[in-house]
Amino acid sequence: MSDSPTHRGHWSRRDWLERSLGAAAGLGLGAGSASALAADTAKPAGAAPHIVFIMADDLGWGDLGCYGQTDFSTPVLDRMAAQGQRLTQAYANSPVCSATRTALITGRYQYRLRVGLEEPIPSRDSPHGLPPDHPTLPGQLRAAGYRTTLVGKWHLGHPPAFGPLKSGYESFYGNLGGGIDYFNHKDSTGPKAQVDFWDGERLLDTQGYYTDLLSSRAVEVIQACKTDPRPLFLSLHYTAPHWPWEGPEDAALAGQLKSLLHHDGGSLETYGRMVQAMDRGIGRVLQALREQGLEDNTLVVFTSDNGGERFSRTWPFSGQKTELLEGGIRVPLILRWPARLQAGVSEQTAISMDMLPSLLAAASAPAPALASDGIDLLPVLQGREPLQARRLFWRYKAQGQRALREGTMKYLRIRQHEFLFDLSRDPRERANLASAQADRLATMRALWEQWNAEMLPITPDVYTHWVRGDRQADRYGVNAPEAPAGKD
Repeated sequence: MSDSPTHRGHWSRRDWLERSLGAAAGLGLGAGSASALAADTAKPAGAAPHIVFIMADDLGWGDLGCYGQTDFSTPVLDRMAAQGQRLTQAYANSPVCSATRTALITGRYQYRLRVGLEEPIPSRDSPHGLPPDHPTLPGQLRAAGYRTTLVGKWHLGHPPAFGPLKSGYESFYGNLGGGIDYFNHKDSTGPKAQVDFWDGERLLDTQGYYTDLLSSRAVEVIQACKTDPRPLFLSLHYTAPHWPWEGPEDAALAGQLKSLLHHDGGSLETYGRMVQAMDRGIGRVLQALREQGLEDNTLVVFTSDNGGERFSRTWPFSGQKTELLEGGIRVPLILRWPARLQAGVSEQTAISMDMLPSLLAAASAPAPALASDGIDLLPVLQGREPLQARRLFWRYKAQGQRALREGTMKYLRIRQHEFLFDLSRDPRERANLASAQADRLATMRALWEQWNAEMLPITPDVYTHWVRGDRQADRYGVNAPEAPAGKD
């Protein structure tokens, strides 16, 4: 974890100058971040890249072969990583789903919005959701001339008040809530279970393994580029490998589960089959880009919404989903754009909310409508700027968790227990430096308090289903507080 990029192949300054002068107009950097080389060069017609943003659900940092997985193979994503930039210091904005998705689509800390405090959006009649009038990544790309579509998971509020079609997407095919059965596509079990599978606002009765259905629709969206001249922004948000633990061959489980949380099922083998089904589907998406002649000038991004759950591999980190230990927030992040990105590995610290300024810049779209809390990653990943120093903040209601990463140092608090770790020497977060570096601890604590004062408060009515003591093992010997009444 040094202070310089670790690219497999460096370009010299002359190489960058020659390549940039030859294609500066297509570089796609937005206001406030455009390079001086491209400043006086007109952008040629049709140069805007297509963008395919792919997000897994609850995928751990080490669940891909290129991040250390050895129990099963992920050849498609491994190949994509070898062809693009693989980041080793990438984070989710939250250790849970809806909060990260709020940050992703707005480019801001999720704690600035009421919807970003909830996990999950507890019911279809919840008053909380992403406000339709709030600027979003798909909305700003749509205004810049992009065709925008969401295939997969939304989880930011239900119609009629909220929904993807109200927040910048022209079309939607997927689930509105947090998780569904992979075969019957219902949002729960028992007599109150409802199908949560939509094409726009039309409820679907489509049969098939959900991961495969999403991949097939994504291929169709790409094929439509033949008849639609606009650049494409495709959000492909898989539910895999989120519970319930069902692989492609497990159709017999559908309708038999006592709970979608599936506490009594699953295995490492099943989990591997779920991840591999997603990997194969992404292979079909990338193949569609090749067949349409779009591969070279398409920016493809792959990441996860938070750290892994119980079957996930997070080595060398500790912790998992719902925890601010590294295993709960460190995620894979791969960007491939053959026309503009040299292949390599980067140690640039990144986070979900960086996607909005980065993708707007790639598209040569106007600067964010609201100031982003993220940064444009492209100048670093393209080798035009050195690694950018970051301060990244987190908080989570369950167990009173808070965290700050500054450089390689991390401040962590779980209830009343405070920790200070040097992640460059101790990525597993086992050597607590709180006493040895008390001044540093005090400084980082004060920085976190200052930042927290700018965010919306977490009040007792904020729902987080993981605060219940019977829902999560307590590593520190203190029972978790009870959830708000009536919101189990």
